[in-house]
Amino acid sequence: MENSSARHMWGDFLDAHLQYAFVDPPKVLHFCNTELEANRSTALVLDQIKKATTYSLLGLQHRKESLPKIGSFMVITNWEGKAQCIVRTTAVQLKPFYSITKDFALKEAIGDHSLETWKKATWERFSEELKPFNKVPKESMIVVCQEFEKVF
Repeated sequence: MENSSARHMWGDFLDAHLQYAFVDPPKVLHFCNTELEANRSTALVLDQIKKATTYSLLGLQHRKESLPKIGSFMVITNWEGKAQCIVRTTAVQLKPFYSITKDFALKEAIGDHSLETWKKATWERFSEELKPFNKVPKESMIVVCQEFEKVF
């Protein structure tokens, strides 16, 4: 783990939760592609309003990233990379983009938390994400829906 604030937070978490001493180290990340949205999303996680995120399966495959696993941990940082909290994955589902429900959109807490806003913002994010691979999003593309809970 290269991020020192994330490493320190993970160490503090392990000091209080020794049962996780041998789990895989957490992924360290911030949400969103802008400072304003990343910090807003982090605040929503801290307030336990944001409880989900979404990835395009195609993007994960092109970047050679693995699927999130139930029980895995993530250290969430602000835009500057300072660790803010630790979350643990509680559910992972693969679904076509068109099948996302308003209940899931509410858990992801983008903008006004509506399904319409979720679709627009996520479509734009996936468009940018897939551009380097000469791919474009489609309604039928598979998305990875990850739900989590704040644990530290």
